[in-house]
Amino acid sequence: MSKLAVVQIRGTIGAPYTIKDALQHLKLKKVNNCRIIEESPSIKGMLDKVKHLITWGTVSEEILILLKKKGEGPVYALSPPKKGYGRKGVKMPFSKSGSYGNREEKINELIKRML
Repeated sequence: MSKLAVVQIRGTIGAPYTIKDALQHLKLKKVNNCRIIEESPSIKGMLDKVKHLITWGTVSEEILILLKKKGEGPVYALSPPKKGYGRKGVKMPFSKSGSYGNREEKINELIKRML
């Protein structure tokens, strides 16, 4: 199984309880928080439920080492990314030049800009 980096890019104000509950299970409480998790079917379901609030992808070993230097714990507090999240902001999916959703290997570039 591969490791996924999950980054919250939008807040939860006005979101239904089920969305807030899924983020709570992912241990994401604030915008720009990052968590490294193992890929599993239940995690995929939670990611799909809150995909409009987060971005995720397969993380490389190099980024894992950089995050470990930043601090211990399951959740890493990152800075906002240099040059923004994407060309069309956080309200469009990554597939349409936006920010939310599955980035696959391109999550590594985003996390580098956030460190």
